Amino acid sequence: MSRKLPPLNALRAFEAAARYGGYISAAQELGVTPAAISQQVKNLERFFGKLLFSRYNNSLSLTDDGIKIFTESAEALEQLEKMTARMYEGEVRTRLVISVIPSLANRWLNRVLQDYFALEPATYLDIRVENDPVDFERHNIDVRISYGSHLYTDFRTQAFYQDTVQPMCTPLFLEQHSIDDKNPLSLEDDLLIHVNWPPSFAAHPTWADWFSSVGSEHIPIPGRGHRVDMSALAVDLALANAGFILGQKLLTMKEILSGQLVVPFQQSIPLGHSYCMVCSNAKYKKPNVRHFIDWIDKIFMPKDLG
Repeated sequence: MSRKLPPLNALRAFEAAARYGGYISAAQELGVTPAAISQQVKNLERFFGKLLFSRYNNSLSLTDDGIKIFTESAEALEQLEKMTARMYEGEVRTRLVISVIPSLANRWLNRVLQDYFALEPATYLDIRVENDPVDFERHNIDVRISYGSHLYTDFRTQAFYQDTVQPMCTPLFLEQHSIDDKNPLSLEDDLLIHVNWPPSFAAHPTWADWFSSVGSEHIPIPGRGHRVDMSALAVDLALANAGFILGQKLLTMKEILSGQLVVPFQQSIPLGHSYCMVCSNAKYKKPNVRHFIDWIDKIFMPKDLG
């Protein structure tokens, strides 16, 4: 009994066009022209007798039939890719491109990846450390871990944790200075470490915000304390007994639990935005993208980090 199968080249062209949301990037991936991709998609539409894309001006969107075919064809092509790799290499791994903001890359993601590798041993990660905003299409990013979703309104976003900050330092630094944990003003300006937040972190709380949260009108003079460009580097300075930081809970859990940092003032304030996972709708249809997002989600739900 002969099998009735769609033309493989047409299926590959359609899957790439659906994944990227256009013909140009699909053509670059497959090493052909956009016109060739368009022709192959038309061939597949003739084969199935169904319209797979809705076309308006220069944009494409999948029809209901297109979504069904894309979901199953993406999985089928991935299985074919794995089978081919097994034959050539004896084993197969997929590759996932993760873009992440520097602070989370240096002081959180690197600490939890061991669990991910145990769950997904057949996946290679390509980790890009970069500030917001990023160009998903140009750099073929599968998932972006960002601070807030406000820069990616056209993408699928999923908040996974809203962090808080509060003053912290090393036990030695606390011992060396006269700090009254019932008097916030005992935190003198020259003891404070400040972070020069990039524009995308405009909603990040400052020392002035923290003093305001405890009912003080004091506005510290930034020039009297250390200044750094990364929150992760601020943690390093605090660990070097350089002063107090407004430390983020997510980035300092390990140091607090081990006693390397202490939190003499319990008043905390939330970050202006939540950390989010961002991806295109087309990328979200890839099983390994969904698995990564689900894994991040399970780290934070339902248990409380504190």
